[in-house]
Amino acid sequence: MTDAGLRHGRASLGLSFGVQGVAFALLVTRIPAIQDRYGISDGLLPVFLAAVPILAGAGSVATERVVARVRPSVVLRWVQSLVLLALLGVGAGREMWHAAVALGVFGLAVGALDASMNMLGVSLQRAYGRSIMTGFHAIYSLGGIAGASLAWAGARWELSLLASYLPVVAVLLPTALIGSRWYTEGKAPDGAKGGVGGGAGGALSFKLLLPLCLIMTFAYIGDSTVSNWSAKYLQDVLGSSEQLATVPYNVYMVTTLLGRAVGDLGVRRFGAVAVVRGGSLLAAGGFAVVAVAPGARVGMLGFTMLGFGLCVIVPQTFAAAGRMFPENSDAAVARLNIFNYVGFLVGSPLVGALGDAWSYRGAMLVPMVLVLATLVYARAFGPEPARYGGGHERPRTADVG
Repeated sequence: MTDAGLRHGRASLGLSFGVQGVAFALLVTRIPAIQDRYGISDGLLPVFLAAVPILAGAGSVATERVVARVRPSVVLRWVQSLVLLALLGVGAGREMWHAAVALGVFGLAVGALDASMNMLGVSLQRAYGRSIMTGFHAIYSLGGIAGASLAWAGARWELSLLASYLPVVAVLLPTALIGSRWYTEGKAPDGAKGGVGGGAGGALSFKLLLPLCLIMTFAYIGDSTVSNWSAKYLQDVLGSSEQLATVPYNVYMVTTLLGRAVGDLGVRRFGAVAVVRGGSLLAAGGFAVVAVAPGARVGMLGFTMLGFGLCVIVPQTFAAAGRMFPENSDAAVARLNIFNYVGFLVGSPLVGALGDAWSYRGAMLVPMVLVLATLVYARAFGPEPARYGGGHERPRTADVG
């Protein structure tokens, strides 16, 4: 595979990350409209919301088995289309069971999509011989901002869900299918023996993968805390206006994008271990600032720190799994991806329960401690990416998916 082929593969995978960011944001930011359209009660809504990440975890598990026979690029090509069609189904249905089926398909497909997408990212990083994984997640964040903006416009213009989703899917579906022609997969390094602690031939050991699973869970507990509680915290605890309370999550999304845009440069310069440690300390400091903030502006500073701190942890955790099990990276990524959804499911109820039973200021200290625990496992992020190619920046040969 030529250098041009690798660049095309990188661009096409980046497009997939961006499309997924748009699709997911369009779904989660229109949840109130979905609830109103289908008459879903407040008591039943949490069941619908929990079902999506649970089914996504099942989709990730299934993907591990499927990629033993089918290339991840093939899986990604078709499940991305399925995610977009399921999103359209959410907007087009009329009965509650229509919403249940569409959201169920969305959940299963998004789990397979997240797993296969990150498998390809890890594979391409191996082919390049340097850190590029955080850049893919930056494109996902950019897609999320675009999707949230489209959802805001649809809500402002009082468009139906179908009217909001149909034009977007009509553009993104053919674009993603055309872009999938250039998906590229890198080979496992010749003679690899499982990387750091890996068994012979790269045999996957859950015991060795467990530290990365915990880090993934802690990172998503932090992320879900911001996405679900930042507005309520700023308004109810720090006394901000309703309008100002919407700002922290937007700031968090922007700082996540900015941090991921430069994250790979930091990894190449300082190494993944140092970058993850720095991100963990910054994120923990952000939660501490939020917990003790005397007012809304200081609280917003804390949420800004959180965006810059948490943004590097997830992509580097996927990359570390690929380094740890170079001959079995697909399976490692699929299993690690499950803990994305575990953190998402645990985070919001955990903070809510602690806030009600204790205080919301005190509740912010829990994700702070969990993020700090990442420091204990930081060595799992070595060896550094430069060792793939002996420090060379030139991409290596890869296979086309």
